[in-house]
Amino acid sequence: MDTRNEIREFLTSRRARITPEQAGLRTYGYNRRVPGLRREEVALLAGVSVDYYTRLERGNASGVSESVLEALARALQLDEAERAHLFDLARAAHTTTRARRPAKQRVRPSVQRLLDSMTNTAAFARNGRLDILAANQLGYALYSPVFDSLVSGNLRPANLARFIFLDDQSAQFYRDWDGIARQAVGSLRAEAGRAPYDRALTGLVGELSMRSREFRERWAAHDVEYYRSGVQPFHHPLAGDLDLDYDALEIPADPGQTIIAYSAEPGSAARDALHILASWAATHHQTDQLDTTHPADGHAPR
Repeated sequence: MDTRNEIREFLTSRRARITPEQAGLRTYGYNRRVPGLRREEVALLAGVSVDYYTRLERGNASGVSESVLEALARALQLDEAERAHLFDLARAAHTTTRARRPAKQRVRPSVQRLLDSMTNTAAFARNGRLDILAANQLGYALYSPVFDSLVSGNLRPANLARFIFLDDQSAQFYRDWDGIARQAVGSLRAEAGRAPYDRALTGLVGELSMRSREFRERWAAHDVEYYRSGVQPFHHPLAGDLDLDYDALEIPADPGQTIIAYSAEPGSAARDALHILASWAATHHQTDQLDTTHPADGHAPR
C-alpha cells in the first residue's frame, strides 16, 4: 500500500462528507466549489495552520503528533474505527518497512479446543485478511456455502471477502448482502492501515479490485468499519432463514486473530435452525474441515 496516497485519500474523503453546518461553521450564502469542508476550515477546526494541514492531506505525516491527530479526528468527526485508522496510517508513515510476506498463521490447539467447546454456537477464527483459519463443527456447517465455494473455498484458507464479492451465491447466503459487503470492505480497509506492508493483503485487494466492480467502488470510498457485534441474517441451503447474534472476540496472544461466534436465543426459530445444522453436522463428517496442524496460508487437505 502507498501510505502517502492512503493518508491523502482518507483525509480528503472524510473532509468531503462533512458540511459546514454539521461542523458548526457559517457559510454566509456564497457558492462553494468543493463538497464538504475546505482545507482552511478543517485547519481552523483542528487548530493548525492551513499550510500544515495541506501538507498532511498531501500524505506527508512525518512528525505529526498524537495531539494533532486527535484534533483532526474531532474536526472530521471520525468514529472509533476511523480514528484508529488515521493513527495507524500516521504510524505507518513513520516506518520504512518493505513489503513482506505474511508470517504463517496457525490457530493454537487451545484456541481450537475453545472453539470446539462452543457446542451451541457456530464459531470460527479468522485473521485480518478475512481468511478463516479454523472453526468448530457447527461453524463449518453454518458456513458450508463458503467452504464449498469454488471461489473462496477451493484453496485454503477459505476467504470471506472472495466469497462475498466473487461468488454469486453470497447474495443468497447473506440476506443483508449490502451490509456484509460494507463491513467486509471496512474490515479490510482497517487491516490495510494496520499492516500496509502485508503482501498477501495487497494481493487480495488487487485481485478483488480487478474482478469485482462492486468491491472496487466500495474500496475507493475509504470507509472503515469493525465487525464486532450485531445480528447477521442468513439463508442457509439446509436450515433456511435464520437471524443470529454475532460477537467478535479478539485473541490478544495472537495479534490479528479473532473468533467470530454466532448464537441464538433459547427457544427461538434461529436456535431450532442451529439444532438442525448441528444434527446434520454430527451425521455428516466435515470432509472440508481445515487441518489446523498445517499453515493457514498453505493447502490443507479437503
